[in-house]
Amino acid sequence: MPPKNAYHDALGDYFAEHAGISPYNAYTDRPAMLELAGDIAGARILDVGCGAGHYAADLLARGAEVVGVDGSATLLEHARARVGDRAELRLHDLEEPLGFADDASFDGAVCALVFHHLARRTQLLGELRRVLRPGGWLLVSTTHPAADWRHFGGSYYADDWVELSLESSPFSICFQRMPLETFLGELLSAGFVLERLIEPRPVPGLLEIDEAAYGKLHQAPCFLSVRLARP
Repeated sequence: MPPKNAYHDALGDYFAEHAGISPYNAYTDRPAMLELAGDIAGARILDVGCGAGHYAADLLARGAEVVGVDGSATLLEHARARVGDRAELRLHDLEEPLGFADDASFDGAVCALVFHHLARRTQLLGELRRVLRPGGWLLVSTTHPAADWRHFGGSYYADDWVELSLESSPFSICFQRMPLETFLGELLSAGFVLERLIEPRPVPGLLEIDEAAYGKLHQAPCFLSVRLARP
């Protein structure tokens, strides 16, 4: 059975199309995470939940070697169309251990808007610490707890699984809400050290094509992005 946390079939096709142009993905999350990555020329990077390959393409363009994993065969088809054989792409359920990767075999890992979809996060973090070399880094982005609270209501401290309808589509996605202390607590408890935390705003390019979205994303937080080190 395909992993429940991955975007399959028509949802995968929808995400692949919109991730390249969305104010949220293309103009807010991705630029912020690439800024956190810094100079990655020559680095071997694990793209955790690589989706349709948008991150892989940008990482490759900056001189990195990329291994991408995702639980959706649909999204991997889009990723292969985008990056060809320039990256190693693997179909893998992120709820399972990263058995394909050797200890200390990566310089960095990117986990963009995937963490909150997973139930076995502690296991994944342990695996990421294992496959990263000492001194390696991990980038993680997630939905901002304040944004979830604003949208779903109830308690800010809620940790329930919720369904979010995607705008102008028949699709929805499922993820787990979590307050900031839970998000950071899980990362730090796994043995990582926090180096930087940002609340991404959209890049200026969005203003030229969607002034309303640009203004909205500059007024209220949407995502949370962190850079961590593996001691």
